[in-house]
Amino acid sequence: MIHPHTELHFISNEIGYGVVATQFIPAGTITWILDELDREFLPAQHDKMNYLYKNILDTYTFRNNKGNMILCWDLGRFVNHSFNSNCLTTAYDFEIAIRDIQPGEQLTDDYGYLNISEPFDAMDEGNDRKTVYPDDLVRYYELWDQKIEKVFNKITNLEQPLKPLMKDALWNKVNSIIKGSERIDSILTNYYDPAK
Repeated sequence: MIHPHTELHFISNEIGYGVVATQFIPAGTITWILDELDREFLPAQHDKMNYLYKNILDTYTFRNNKGNMILCWDLGRFVNHSFNSNCLTTAYDFEIAIRDIQPGEQLTDDYGYLNISEPFDAMDEGNDRKTVYPDDLVRYYELWDQKIEKVFNKITNLEQPLKPLMKDALWNKVNSIIKGSERIDSILTNYYDPAK
């Protein structure tokens, strides 16, 4: 489920639609969490589907570390890519804002950690990366881990509208990580290697 202080906006002809903040979302806020309405599809299920369904899954899903396709039931499926994303996924089936997100600003992910199946050229954002590759997670996990760790300790000090969707065991783990009694898991745990 996507953060409730968001809505779908038409961004441009080139980009299409995107998810925009309707209120200020501070760094460390959980912006998305895998919930009970999100659907998980096995590759074999995808392969047996009508091409119209396949096209929807190919467009709107990401792959988890098992190679299964996850389809968000709500606006989460419209979060666009950015090489300078303001949200990052964690190893715990939720994403957090890695910097403050202003009202009217898009929530963005780096599709490099979504286990895409084919590389694609993204919009030029003025940095060295121009293409998203299926193995970007292996290349950039250390940088992404640093960005996550920088704001992770804010989670328990902020209003978290999505907290009711988090199981108690996971919330306890987050607290343990923040207190220093457990180490945070790397985003690399999300990597799916199709060769294995």
